[in-house]
Parts: sequence; C-alpha cells; structure tokens
Amino acid sequence: MQLHLLGVTALASLMAVAPSAQADDPPTFRLTLKNHAFSPAEIDVPAGKRLVLVVHNADDTPAEFESRELGAEKVISAGREALIRVGPLAAGRYPFADEFHQDQARGALIAAGE
Repeated sequence: MQLHLLGVTALASLMAVAPSAQADDPPTFRLTLKNHAFSPAEIDVPAGKRLVLVVHNADDTPAEFESRELGAEKVISAGREALIRVGPLAAGRYPFADEFHQDQARGALIAAGE
C-alpha cells in the first residue's frame, strides 16, 4: 500500500511540473517544400526568442534546407520532415533556400518585435 501511495505521489508531483515545462517550449513554425518552392515563402517570427521550424519536404526528391544567417543546414528526404532549432534571433531578415534547387526554392524568416 505504501509503495502504491508513493507512486501516486510521484506521479502527481511530475504532473504539477509538466505544464511549466510546456510553457517554456519555443514557438513552432511550419514550412512545406513542394514543387521546389517553400510555402509560406516568408514567415514572421518573434525576435529575441528561440524557435523551431518544422520543414516538410512534400517533393519526390531530397532537399537541403540551408541558411548561413540562421546557422542551419539539414538534408530532408523526400516525404519526410525535419525539426530545425534556431535563435534567439535579432530583428532582421534571415534568408533560407533548398540548396539543391536554389534558383526556385527560396524564403525568409522575418524577425520583429522584442
């Protein structure tokens, strides 16, 4: 009985902490790469915060998300998605591209606020 009570107490303590951990999660923004073009091509993001980009490659070929300004480079297989963590970002424009199709697949994060 004491072991069961200890388990219930531990679970209750863990559940009390879980909401605060979720409140600290960085905001998430989604990009889709289809027909060698990003959608949306530009995303407004908050300056001064860490954030997560979820990039879904809906094309039949691999893509390479790349941005020197964001310090990010990630190969994404066809039909897959990748999480890219960036920031915190100063206010400004941060271009990105699919390195395999730079002439078509371009976009930017636009950080503002703070």
